[in-house]
Amino acid sequence: MKLLTANRLSDGEAVWLGSGERWVESIDQAELARDKEAQERLEQIGREAQARDEVVDVNLIDVDLVDGKARPIRLRERIRAAGPTIHHQLGKQARKTAIAPV
Repeated sequence: MKLLTANRLSDGEAVWLGSGERWVESIDQAELARDKEAQERLEQIGREAQARDEVVDVNLIDVDLVDGKARPIRLRERIRAAGPTIHHQLGKQARKTAIAPV
């Protein structure tokens, strides 16, 4: 199984292709390609988005399903999905732990 990932050109954020051909910031919202035909469709969408200067570094990545959620096989992609490895108050991990104002 594979997902399509890229970096959004406007801000460099790691994104994944989700339903409706939208780029999403959470790997949990990514569209899963389960066969070669689906992978080719995702790749075509990625090439077109890159040609429109929406994203760069478009890649299909290998994932496993763990407890029903996509988990990248490569460490690099797990880090991209979780956010920077420094300063927990920045990036994707900060959004997960943000406390709502009282």
